[in-house]
Amino acid sequence: MKISFSQKMRAYFDLTKFRLSLTVVFSSCFGYGLYSTDIDAVSLLVFGLSAFCITAAANIINQIKEIELDKLMTRTANRPLPSGRLRISEAAIFGFLIGTLGLCTIAFRFNFSAGLLSLLSLILYGFVYTPLKRVGPIAVAVGALPGAFPPMIGWVAASGHFGLEPGILFAIQFFWQFPHFWAIAWVLDDDYKKAGFKLLPSKGGKDLNSAIQIMIYTLFLLPLCWVPYYLQMTRIDSAVVAMLCGILFLAQTLFLMKERTKKAAMGLMFGSFLYLPIVQIAYLMNKF
Repeated sequence: MKISFSQKMRAYFDLTKFRLSLTVVFSSCFGYGLYSTDIDAVSLLVFGLSAFCITAAANIINQIKEIELDKLMTRTANRPLPSGRLRISEAAIFGFLIGTLGLCTIAFRFNFSAGLLSLLSLILYGFVYTPLKRVGPIAVAVGALPGAFPPMIGWVAASGHFGLEPGILFAIQFFWQFPHFWAIAWVLDDDYKKAGFKLLPSKGGKDLNSAIQIMIYTLFLLPLCWVPYYLQMTRIDSAVVAMLCGILFLAQTLFLMKERTKKAAMGLMFGSFLYLPIVQIAYLMNKF
């Protein structure tokens, strides 16, 4: 397939999964900003760009390994690799360059601990989570690990050390991953089946058992949202906001239990997209 220079550049842009990568960057910068008392705009920009490069590299690994499966699904058939707009070698070189750039920048511009966490996140997502998607719902638990790393990496990059504070940021995002991803898996279940992905928690798929398990993981968010306040990371106002968001989020899972329809799952999916940034912004605006 012969394509123009502008089309090729567009294919590289699409390969990064820009919007998805941007949400990861936001969570990373949230962790960085929550620790920092006096944020250096240049450092924050460099950190955000580095986080974007690493996230995009992980997404590229995922697309390279799943190129044949992406051809089977309507949602992914037009991605740069299955559509032929980019060759695997082009994607691999691009991913290696931006991934190395991002990792080296975080390790040497910020600190080695944040760099190691970033590398671990990339490996878990690209080389462990990706092949597990055809095995079963264990993939969601494994994928939730790198999915919850961004705010922790941000905190460690800014502070240079681990502790309870980055741990709780990890925990909140970790448990949020389950209702978030299972809602997506419910909505896209028919398409996922074409590629042999088995991601819903119940063997019965879109059934009451799956809905109950989604609800259970959402319950964890209610007590966890208070921990940043008890650790004196944020004030009580943001804990109240997070609690209210958690209750609304939980209500959507209860509605899914009752209805067990694609429409209810879509409501939960969009609710999950709103929950995390609202809670994180509340914490940032109300930090000590």
